[in-house]
Amino acid sequence: MDPIKIMPCLDMREGRVVKGVHFVDIRDAGDPVEHARFYQDEGADELAILDIAATLENRKTRLEWVESVSSVIDIPLTVGGGISSLEDIEFVLNAGADKVSMNSAAVKTPSLVKEAAREFGSNRITIAIDARRNKDMESGFELVVSGGNVPVGKDAVEWAKKCEEYGAGCLLPTSMDGDGTLKGYDIEYTHAISGAVQVPVVASGGAGSLEDFYAAAVDGGARILLAASVFHFRTFSISQVKEYLRNKGLAVMP
Repeated sequence: MDPIKIMPCLDMREGRVVKGVHFVDIRDAGDPVEHARFYQDEGADELAILDIAATLENRKTRLEWVESVSSVIDIPLTVGGGISSLEDIEFVLNAGADKVSMNSAAVKTPSLVKEAAREFGSNRITIAIDARRNKDMESGFELVVSGGNVPVGKDAVEWAKKCEEYGAGCLLPTSMDGDGTLKGYDIEYTHAISGAVQVPVVASGGAGSLEDFYAAAVDGGARILLAASVFHFRTFSISQVKEYLRNKGLAVMP
């Protein structure tokens, strides 16, 4: 089994890193370039940038943010937000991203996932799958889009299976119920996705303790552990998280 990876996430708005709770109540969390450089030095295995307002504002990803961050790191960079065409993907990759993450556009046009995987390779295509609990769905989780604001009426786990079938190389499920709360990843949701697919799954949304990271890997089945608040506000260092996981017997990237 591949070692666990740690991925800090830079949620971006108006050129700054921000962090919210349940996708709202946004507060400033610093400069993206400073964070990126710091996280690489700390031992992050990958980094994510999410332009959280792009879809809501009906615009494309700010390429200047991608260029400025990618210029100071060597680790793989995943960029999401406002990516809705093959041309968008090409622009973002050319700006320095190694991978792209799509959400609303993939739901709206599923064929885009197939075309993107064929054009750029599955390993560069991540599909973000935001969901909220809904007992009317078979899995108990309903897909939501547009920054978590719009329910789709589709089962999130079934959508995950489709994304893998279409060629996505990685899935990034986030539970609206847990995002930014520091109360732990939504293990039930993470496990529901990881148990339904073979591709790597990124645990996202709600990490607040060292135990949360362990639970996401062991109980949630995630191979990549994404976090924002606990890193941005220096609750834990990346080395602390890795040491904790190693001491618990997990294989972790050096």
